[in-house]
Amino acid sequence: MTAFTIEARDGACDARAGVLATAHGDVRTPAFVPLATKATVKGLLPAEVAALGYEMVLGNTFHLLLNPGPELIERFGGIGGFMGWDGPIVTDSGGFQVFSMGHGTVAEEIKSSQAGAGGRAGAILAIEEDGVRFRSYVDGRERFLSPEGSMATQAALGSDLALVFDECTPFNVDRDYTQRSTERTHRWLERCLGWHAEHGPEGQLVYGIVQGGVYEDLRRESTSTVAASACDGVAIGGSLGAEKAQMYEVVGYATRELGGEYERKPRHLLGIGEVDDLIRGVELGIDTFDCAMPTRLGRHGTALVPDPENRWRVDLKKARWRESEESLLEGCECPACADGLSRAYLSYLARAGELTGARLLTMHNLAFLATLMKDLRAGILDGDLENVAREWRAGGFRSER
Repeated sequence: MTAFTIEARDGACDARAGVLATAHGDVRTPAFVPLATKATVKGLLPAEVAALGYEMVLGNTFHLLLNPGPELIERFGGIGGFMGWDGPIVTDSGGFQVFSMGHGTVAEEIKSSQAGAGGRAGAILAIEEDGVRFRSYVDGRERFLSPEGSMATQAALGSDLALVFDECTPFNVDRDYTQRSTERTHRWLERCLGWHAEHGPEGQLVYGIVQGGVYEDLRRESTSTVAASACDGVAIGGSLGAEKAQMYEVVGYATRELGGEYERKPRHLLGIGEVDDLIRGVELGIDTFDCAMPTRLGRHGTALVPDPENRWRVDLKKARWRESEESLLEGCECPACADGLSRAYLSYLARAGELTGARLLTMHNLAFLATLMKDLRAGILDGDLENVAREWRAGGFRSER
């Protein structure tokens, strides 16, 4: 029995609104999933994240494996009990973080940790059929992570949704490497599913991950392989291209393979969270998204606003806002906007590096994306997605419906 129910489909594109049922509650889709990388949405309490309208968060298997370790988290009843979040949680496999070290492109959300203890940086040592050997950025020790080990860690973390272990190939590798890597990812998929069938916690969903780089045939083949497996859902990962048009094309390669008998499997797009990308992703049939972007921007003094010409961003550290009496965004229900705080005050907090500023802008950015996703979902349910998407792309905020 599928965990995903489709409530409505758009008539002009592939968008759908649904409900993902998990052991810790339902997630209404389409939905954005904030990162709780190290068992915390940086700067916020779980109750604050929920109050912004979020039903699920994403924890990072790689980081939690290294510190504080799955054994400790398991003693607290899993990541939810450990961090005080009683809703659904998805954990990634750790593959993205491990392989980003090997290819020299470290994920933005872990840059602050790469120096590690005593200046030791993490590094990949060997990619083998059994798994991956790497050096921990925490203490410099050699560690090993296999498909089975990733699934065992996610079982101990007690997440509602676990992602299988895969190799995340970057944009700069050639087709031959991409093909061999994707084939290994498919073998690891079967090992993950085999381990989970025998040892996985009851009620934990498992998503397979589509790879294949920017190559249409590899993407389509990978999608078909993942969809035909025993996984509960499909995540789209890896390199999606050098620019947005190519990214949308590559995502389309995958979603077009997920019709018919696979339509009821939920679809997650890994690491995507820009406003225009979320809109287009929903139109392409994606159900859930995750990204470090909104929280990372908030911590660095940048707020999301309805300004497509500037990528929906305003940098409050710029001098023009030092004396501005203007509020951040009229109609926004986040604490900064609801309390009428001026851009001058928020600019001061950001420039001074005050934690209050980071918290306020993080909450604002998450509130902004929650409003976007709520609007897109309502547009699908009301048969009005085309107008909703047009308004947002033009710099609108909150459809009057």
